[in-house]
Amino acid sequence: MRILIAEDEVELARGLKFLLEKHKFTVDIVHDGGDALDYFHNVEYDAVVLDIMMPKVNGLKVLGHIRKEKSNVPVMMLTAKAEIEDRVAGLLAGADDYLSKPFSTREFIARVKALVRRNLGYTGNVISVGNTELDCNRYELTCGVQALRLNNKEYQLLDLFMRHPCFVFSTEHLMDKVWGQDSDAGVDVVWTYIGYIRRKLKSLGADIEIRTVRGAGYSLEEKKC
Repeated sequence: MRILIAEDEVELARGLKFLLEKHKFTVDIVHDGGDALDYFHNVEYDAVVLDIMMPKVNGLKVLGHIRKEKSNVPVMMLTAKAEIEDRVAGLLAGADDYLSKPFSTREFIARVKALVRRNLGYTGNVISVGNTELDCNRYELTCGVQALRLNNKEYQLLDLFMRHPCFVFSTEHLMDKVWGQDSDAGVDVVWTYIGYIRRKLKSLGADIEIRTVRGAGYSLEEKKC
């Protein structure tokens, strides 16, 4: 799950990125509205967090561009402005949520998770495919009575696969979705982490597997008897 944060306060943006990454998100940060639009046009996001008062292009104008392009990506506005008129302006422009600074980090995380669930289509806190379950609160993979904890990238990959069983994801798509545009990692990191997941599925006795689709990518499927 990938989030774009556009916030001109550099330390705040870094802090929010760190916080979201602890909760298994991939995060891109930019510090002005121009860069926010550039990133948005080149990357598919599950949610966008926009500060209103930004250099070059303010958050409301960025939001306007997003909605003019018929994008339904959920958007949260972050701002020091707390007047009712400002909140109304953001919501009328197409914002899905509005959070005034200063704010609780717990509330911020809860609101971002709610936006992402809305965007993905809420399926509850546990995703099941075959005899295997992924707990989206505990970041655990379970099969029968056995459970294994997943690290950040393992969880993000498996969450994507289990929400879209039988769909073929290209290596490039997985790289972009999970590691992000600014990652220094090479595409071989995707192969490495899929290997980790395959070993964990096998150790649990799961009846699902990540198959390699020659020339196309990877797909999560139930094993054939």
